[in-house]
Amino acid sequence: MKHCKILALAAVGAFAAGAAGGALAYQAGDLILRAGIASVQPNEDSDALSLDGTRLPGTGAGLNSSEQLGLTLTYMFTPQWGVGVLAATPFEHDIKAKGVGVDAGSAKHLPPTVTLQYFPLGATSRWQPYVGLGVNYTLFFDEQVDGQLEEMFGPGDLDLDNSWGWAGQAGLDYQIDDHWLVNAAVWYLDIDTDATFKFAANRITTDVNVDPWVYMLGVGYRF
Repeated sequence: MKHCKILALAAVGAFAAGAAGGALAYQAGDLILRAGIASVQPNEDSDALSLDGTRLPGTGAGLNSSEQLGLTLTYMFTPQWGVGVLAATPFEHDIKAKGVGVDAGSAKHLPPTVTLQYFPLGATSRWQPYVGLGVNYTLFFDEQVDGQLEEMFGPGDLDLDNSWGWAGQAGLDYQIDDHWLVNAAVWYLDIDTDATFKFAANRITTDVNVDPWVYMLGVGYRF
């Protein structure tokens, strides 16, 4: 919530800035590359763990946050409308078995996201708040079962289903000069996955709504 308040205050400041710096405003055909630190903070909710088809009340799956290099690219096809792409180096999350008191495993993921972006100030300001709506595809890989769980059930494998979902975005660019800018942005990603832990004699399953907030602070360059 603290990050959201900061972005909201920044957006209000952008509108209050008025038309200053119009010469630096975005134009059709601009290509904007941004890079910075991206933090994925899961807002997860999961079903109870099922052991061989039997639900275990009071259990669930939890995920920690992860920070990596984030990259975004926006193509402006008018001064107010653009298409944005979010990419990053792989995020890694530890998976906790809630209600059991053990670490369950870990996994990496890539969440490429495409959004249609609207810049309300158009060609009137070097301050450029924007919002976006689009689609996210999350690819899970390098899933590992934690040793604590293997001590209970023996050697095992973990499988997380890839996910399609919608994505919402808000952000703010401030143009320093004709090319360089600073950026703050936040996304909400709709990510749902089925998790399956496979052991020689047992199987543990659950459905996890990861639904993370993604925050990014960085710098950008306009081509």
